[in-house]
Amino acid sequence: MIALGNFTVLGLRLALYMAASLFIGLALREYARARVAASLGDPTPRLWGRVTVRPKAWFDPFGSGFLPALVALLWSVQAFILPAAYAKPAPIDANYLKRHPRDVVVVSLAGPVASLALAIAGGLVVRAGVGGEALLVITTFAFTNASLFVFHLLPIPGLDGGRLLALLLPPHAREVFRNADRYLALIVLVVLFLFTFLLTIASLLTGAICEAASGQDCLSLLHFG
Repeated sequence: MIALGNFTVLGLRLALYMAASLFIGLALREYARARVAASLGDPTPRLWGRVTVRPKAWFDPFGSGFLPALVALLWSVQAFILPAAYAKPAPIDANYLKRHPRDVVVVSLAGPVASLALAIAGGLVVRAGVGGEALLVITTFAFTNASLFVFHLLPIPGLDGGRLLALLLPPHAREVFRNADRYLALIVLVVLFLFTFLLTIASLLTGAICEAASGQDCLSLLHFG
């Protein structure tokens, strides 16, 4: 394996494939969330131009820029960290949704379901028997989107899991919890670097989903196992 300082050619390739997978995964999950909200009667995402995959509509400087770049940097030196990223949330007005809270749950799950579908699709391609560099690319794609699925279901304000958790809280606590989403960037950094036990669980779930979809030990294929 060719190494450049702490960097390796394999690590740089993995970082590139992972970053591209995050970009595609974010675009499609945000499109799915906005599209589902619009189909359930909320015109807000369409009015704000969010029913699209164009990066200009959903790109968040920290969640879609700095955070993926940080993960890519660590992957380039083959230091494993769970792929994580988030986009600027599509504006949703729950007052337009006809069946509350069911429709809120459906909208909140639209993004994770899209990520899971992409992970399964990638896994099925791996099962079809791809080899060589294509195997590395598709495995990275499947693992990264499985990671997006797990990450966005974490009970963190501003993420889909946080929106679902808020539905279970009393009104005042729900309002406080939802307002905490303004600190999403800080919370994500704290989780990534301090709450390692939570990331360990998330990594195990991500690996299990990727393995179930592809029939392979994804972390081993990516040389992290």
